[in-house]
Amino acid sequence: MFYIHLIIAFLIALIATYLLTYPVKKLAIKIGAVDYPNARKIHKFSTPRLGGLAMFMGVVLGLLYLQPYHPQFFMISIGVCIIILTGILDDKYQLRPVVKLGGQLLATAIVMSSGLIIERITIPFFGLVELNNFSIIVTVLWIVGVTNAINLIDGLDGLASGVSTIALISILIMALMDVSFIVIYLCVVLIGSNLGFLMHNFHPASIYMGDTGSMFLGFTIAIISLLGLFKNVTLFSFIIPIIVLAVPIFDTIFAIVRRSINGENIMMPDKKHLHYQLLHAGFSHRKTVFIIYLFSAIFGALGVIFSHASLGLSLIISVVFLALLQLIAEIVGLISRKPLINTFLKLMKKERQAS
Repeated sequence: MFYIHLIIAFLIALIATYLLTYPVKKLAIKIGAVDYPNARKIHKFSTPRLGGLAMFMGVVLGLLYLQPYHPQFFMISIGVCIIILTGILDDKYQLRPVVKLGGQLLATAIVMSSGLIIERITIPFFGLVELNNFSIIVTVLWIVGVTNAINLIDGLDGLASGVSTIALISILIMALMDVSFIVIYLCVVLIGSNLGFLMHNFHPASIYMGDTGSMFLGFTIAIISLLGLFKNVTLFSFIIPIIVLAVPIFDTIFAIVRRSINGENIMMPDKKHLHYQLLHAGFSHRKTVFIIYLFSAIFGALGVIFSHASLGLSLIISVVFLALLQLIAEIVGLISRKPLINTFLKLMKKERQAS
């Protein structure tokens, strides 16, 4: 019966989001929440954003069916509403980065006021490490960091929805293993909502999720990881959330490093993210998205295995994890030498052009 309820909630979120996206499109156009082409963007036609509002409503309807209980759920809901409001205002008025950050910090503070913080992490050979006074700083960095990581990766049709769905599936599998009901419920409705919206958002997209959607996804995934992954005290557990969200997290870190080295404002967007580099290498829009999906799926699988791995297997996974990060770093052009992957991508591009 439990799984039947989950399936019903999943379908409610999926169908509701899919259907609600139609009126949200009209609303976005009516209020002027439209993404216009410019030099920084790759789309050629004006496209309504604000799709995250439909995703949010789909999740709400799915949760109304499940009616989950958690002592911190009310404060989490308030935080999510602030994120949604901030996203709507940004999609409409293009808020300054500092104003948008203020909304994220306010939402984070409300969630943390409920007592939901990262109090400790597990480090190999040291065991549990209490963060004490650093708990607040680490929690803020995690929530705001993940929120913006998903926001920054939302550069191609279907990319943020797909990457988030893969991460949520990985977290769902771990939550089912640990029987964490609140995490299971949240993952199920978010996956359903993502897939419902993806039907409108996959290339060529008829609507974008906008900052309303990307910040909503990032914020909720960060909260879910606090409710589930950081509560796990198994060996290496502190790195599991990072592995699952490796693609958006490290793409964001690389962007900050790259902009700092070049003397650029780290809060200003550019066209040097992982997805743009794959496009520049000659891959089509859809192939680029699928390649990043593949990276995300590999990291998600590593996270699941890592969560119940022995020390020996954990070390092997760590090596694979670092190798994949090296590959991503080379793709985004952070290595000064001529990396093998760049040569490989150029050869593939020439081969396609010749054919």
